[in-house]
Amino acid sequence: MNNNTPINYIEFKSTDLETTKAFYSGVFGWTFTDYGDGYIAFTESGIEGGFELTQEPIVNGALVVLHHNDLKAIKEKIIAAGAKINIDIFSFPGGSRFHFIDPSGNELAVWCEE
Repeated sequence: MNNNTPINYIEFKSTDLETTKAFYSGVFGWTFTDYGDGYIAFTESGIEGGFELTQEPIVNGALVVLHHNDLKAIKEKIIAAGAKINIDIFSFPGGSRFHFIDPSGNELAVWCEE
């Protein structure tokens, strides 16, 4: 029996779907498909997922960690696109990473092997 259950999809909340699409397509090149007024799905991210529109505050979402070969360059691009760095670049065994808050309030991280 195979007990492996790989991550298949990641779902987030968004307070503004158009801002969310602009941010993730502009910074990371993700592609979006609209499903009505309240949901967008994304691809070209390494894993498929979606954003559901909400009017409620977004609190304690899943931390998704992205990989990039140049932390300083992607950090600047993230800031320029309107996100906030909430934990600056730090080292850990195996690499370095930083955390950011996207325009809708989701926390994500970016890491590299450096």
